[in-house]
Amino acid sequence: MTILVIGATGQIGRQVVDQLIRRGADVRALVRDPAKANLPAGVAVVEGHLLDIDSLRGAFSGVSTLFLLNAVVADEFTQALIALNLAREAGIERLVYLSVIHSDLYANVPHFAGKFGVERMIEQMGFNATILRPAYFIQNDATITDAVTGYGVYPMPIGSKGLAMIDTRDLGEIAAIELVRREQASTPLPLERIAIVGPETLTGTDIAAIWTDVLGRPIVYPGDDTVSFEQNLRQFAPHWMAYDMRLMAERFQAEGMIPAAGDVERLTALLGRPLRTYREFAAENAA
Repeated sequence: MTILVIGATGQIGRQVVDQLIRRGADVRALVRDPAKANLPAGVAVVEGHLLDIDSLRGAFSGVSTLFLLNAVVADEFTQALIALNLAREAGIERLVYLSVIHSDLYANVPHFAGKFGVERMIEQMGFNATILRPAYFIQNDATITDAVTGYGVYPMPIGSKGLAMIDTRDLGEIAAIELVRREQASTPLPLERIAIVGPETLTGTDIAAIWTDVLGRPIVYPGDDTVSFEQNLRQFAPHWMAYDMRLMAERFQAEGMIPAAGDVERLTALLGRPLRTYREFAAENAA
């Protein structure tokens, strides 16, 4: 039987593919450009995208389990609903969906609200699914390493509530474990949500202190200015996305991304090892 990975060449999807191959799974990957996919040997690569109905029908044929990852784009919700409907049409019942932690709490943040809507559709359509709800990705901070090392500031306005940041390698491995578990189950497993968190809940000041230790020189957290954060993002991202990210940062400051009791222990047991830390990421990047 075949596991189809949507989003296979991205930051998370590639980790999922690699982990599935390590586990001997039969993997198919949906990609926009097979010539640039650079996926491991043994992966069946199919060309297509989430708004191309015919390509999705072809990709879904013969698939038993689906990993659905939607990029943060303006039509993310539409893409997800099309994929779910076509998956159902193809007879796929087993699913792992990449949502986001507190998708129901961050109700005014567009890409959070969209993912929560997808979760509701997965429930209403009766999929036997694992819904993964990851916190902020540690590797997101790779984009601001130059600001840390060059200007001595940690610029992400994440506030003082704290985020239980997750390493994308841990997330990819957990997703693969869940895909294989569902794929190999003799009968379809019931719907389940899993919060994917890191081992520590860190504030902006905490992260600046970690960088200070790793680099051996002062790194400061300049504060919670989400207006400037949006304006800076507008130089690199569409304006709607920069505003979306500003709204998310404001919810970081108001609510944080706080794990529930037992979340860290559950993930540690699932992986059979400790979760990776932010300090490990900082040391790797500093090196």
